[in-house]
Amino acid sequence: MPFTRRTLLGVAVAAAMACVAATPAQAAKPLTIGFSQVGAESEWRTANTASIKAAARQANINLKFADAQQQQQNQVKAIRSFIAQRVDVIAFSPVVETGWETVLREAKNAKIPVILTDRAVKVSDPSLYVSFIGSDFVEEGRRAGRWLLDYAKKNGDKPLNIVELQGTVGSAPATDRKNGFAEVIAGNPKLKVLRSQTGDFTRAKGKEVMEAFLKSEGKNINVLYAHNDDMAIGAIQAIEEAGLKPGKDIVIVSIDGVRGAFEAMMKGKLNVTIECNPLLGPTLMQTAQAVAAGQPVAKRITVQEGVFPAEVAAKEFPNRKY
Repeated sequence: MPFTRRTLLGVAVAAAMACVAATPAQAAKPLTIGFSQVGAESEWRTANTASIKAAARQANINLKFADAQQQQQNQVKAIRSFIAQRVDVIAFSPVVETGWETVLREAKNAKIPVILTDRAVKVSDPSLYVSFIGSDFVEEGRRAGRWLLDYAKKNGDKPLNIVELQGTVGSAPATDRKNGFAEVIAGNPKLKVLRSQTGDFTRAKGKEVMEAFLKSEGKNINVLYAHNDDMAIGAIQAIEEAGLKPGKDIVIVSIDGVRGAFEAMMKGKLNVTIECNPLLGPTLMQTAQAVAAGQPVAKRITVQEGVFPAEVAAKEFPNRKY
């Protein structure tokens, strides 16, 4: 009997030690991030999604991904689902800037930190999110405006009539890219915006709205300023179907820097694209890990970007990752 008791005691101690040993492993379980994406409306967005998913895999992060299909109510529903699932961090690219106060307060009350990517929000309490990762959309608009000013000077400062394809109404990139562009060209009497209308950041809508511009303004249009490359590519189709030459009869200035834009530039159909870097995945994962660990992070993390005129398209194209 004494031997049996000692044996049973040894088994009990070993089992207890096994339980203790399991605790650190449990504590080191993968971080879980709930991410709500705007949708899949463009080449840029597809590259952005791929970057986030790849970075999560590489960092051994459990990613719960939801596609909002460009509907704010879908994002609100997804965020509430993430809260109910008690994820460690919530991240999302908001469809529009406003209307987030209630759901973000719900996340804060649940003590789940929120990170914004690509697009910002307008809230009365900045503490409702911990950080924003993305581009300076106002500066992108300014860069588009500066390129056009330089183009105008090189072409004798002749009057240029502009039509503008805006992004989704109420979204941060649409508002900021419009304002940045307008700020730079303001006061130049040779540059005039004839029409400005949303193309909702999609190729199909960009083509549709450009067709309407051509019907109403015809050959009075000298320049197209598109808030993203996909709308510009759709507009190029409309311009060609109208019997005009994109890039020549109508100068095209666009934003994003996707491969499709470089292909259009190499064909002489697009004049310049302002880069908006979609590869935010690694930065998002690093920021989420820091936030989950209780480490301080910057309130705004801005990515580096460039300007690519048609002259450099062929040389730069092999380097493009999206």
